[in-house]
Amino acid sequence: MISEFAPAKLNLYLHVVAKRDDGFHDLDSLVVFAGVGDRVTVKEGDGLSLALAGPMARNLQNEPDNLVLRAARLLAETFGVPAHAAITLEKVLPIASGIGGGSADAAATLKALVRLWHLKPGESQLAGLGLKLGADVPVCLKGKAVFMQGVGDRLTQAPILPEAWLVLVNPAIPLATPPVFKARSGPFSAPAPFDAPPSDLRDLVRLLRDRRNDLAPPAISLVPAIADVKKALEAEKGCLLARMSGSGATCFGIFAGEEEARNAARSLAANQPGWWVAPAPLIG
Repeated sequence: MISEFAPAKLNLYLHVVAKRDDGFHDLDSLVVFAGVGDRVTVKEGDGLSLALAGPMARNLQNEPDNLVLRAARLLAETFGVPAHAAITLEKVLPIASGIGGGSADAAATLKALVRLWHLKPGESQLAGLGLKLGADVPVCLKGKAVFMQGVGDRLTQAPILPEAWLVLVNPAIPLATPPVFKARSGPFSAPAPFDAPPSDLRDLVRLLRDRRNDLAPPAISLVPAIADVKKALEAEKGCLLARMSGSGATCFGIFAGEEEARNAARSLAANQPGWWVAPAPLIG
C-alpha cells in the first residue's frame, strides 16, 4: 500500500497578466502549500476502482468521473501498462474552494501510481501529463514554493520563505473558477515575482501587501460571504495578512506562530460553526 499527501495549495498573490487567444489567461502567482490536505492511497487491484472517505467525501459522491480516476487512466495509457489499482481518496479539503484540492489529488495519484506501477517518468514528462489534467496539477506535483506563470506551465523556484502558520477558512460555498474569470473586468496586472528571499515574515507580508489577488473582486461579487471571511480573519489577534486564495472562496490568514493560529481557528470556528476552518503550517 502506497500513500501520498495532497496538501492545500495557496496563492499568496495572484495577478492576471493577459487573456490568451485560446481564451485562457496568463497568470503570475506565488504558490505555497499548507500542512492540511487530502490523502491518496493506492494498492494492487483488479481493474481500476476508487473509494471515497473523509469528511468531504459526500460532496464527490455524484461525480461521474473523478479527476483521480482520469489521472490514473492517463498515466496507464501513456506508459502502456494495465490500469489496475484500488485507490482510496480521503477527502478533507472542501471542493471548488480555490485551494487546488482536485489538482492536489490528481498530483498525489500520479506520484503514488508511479511508485505502485514501478514507472520512471522524467519530471518534465510528469508535469506535461499533469497539465493535461488541469492548470494547477504541475504546481501540485512540485509541492513547494514556486512562482507560477503562464497557464500553470511555467514554474520557477521561489526564494526561501520564512516559517509561518496559516488559518484557512471557507464559508462552505463552492465557487467554480470559470464564472470568476468571466466576472473579472478592468485592466490586467504586471508580473511581480521577487528575487531576493524575504528577510523575515514581516518582510514577506510587506512584499505581499504590494501585490494582490486580482480574482478577489469578481469572486466577492459572486459570493459576498468571501468578504465576511476575510474581515473575520483580519480581526483575529496575530493575523498579519488575510487574503483570498485562487478563485475563492477560501481565504487564509498568515500568523507568526502555531499558538496564535490555533487560537484564531478556535475563535473563528466557535463564531461561525458553518464555516470550514483549518490551522496549518506553511510548507514548501
